[in-house]
Amino acid sequence: MALEKITQVTGRGVYVPGEDIDTDRIIPARFMKCITFDGLGEFAFYDERKAADGSLKPHPLNEERYVGAKFLLSGSNFGCGSSREHAPQALYRYGFRAVIAESFAEIFFGNSITLGMPCAVMAHDDIQALAGLIESDPAILITLDLLEGKVTAADMDFPATLPPHAKEALVQGKWDAIADLLESVDDIKNVAGNLAYFKAA
Repeated sequence: MALEKITQVTGRGVYVPGEDIDTDRIIPARFMKCITFDGLGEFAFYDERKAADGSLKPHPLNEERYVGAKFLLSGSNFGCGSSREHAPQALYRYGFRAVIAESFAEIFFGNSITLGMPCAVMAHDDIQALAGLIESDPAILITLDLLEGKVTAADMDFPATLPPHAKEALVQGKWDAIADLLESVDDIKNVAGNLAYFKAA
């Protein structure tokens, strides 16, 4: 089964300011007891969004005007800390379909690409300008064009980059290595059937 070719992402955005936002902030460890990732979305940024008694704290994700945002914007070194894949899973299950930041932690980046969730790098000043557009009009639509390497919002274009291997995986629909492997199971069986050490078993 071929995966979706992801060449563009369009939707509204929300800016979560800060540098070095680590995976424990994105999804606290105590919510990692699940068997599947399905329910993780409700726990995204949980400790930053909710007090101990469950009441809401001031946080962009708690603001009604940003509900339904597909883009999360932030600062540098986003997704640092532990290598838990629950962090991008929580953001994806929350509803985000792309993350824009000044830079990303390598493992977070890789885990996000495996979900088909592009992580685009933009310059600090461009992110601030885009955050300003979102602040002034939360309904504004943002488009990340992977082929053109740009983000567009309100007739403004901003350069946005992904490493070539990640861009290629997304636009070719080859972003999930396991799905890619399963799609090639007949070829794998053919190769295995011609290996002497398998024949001897």
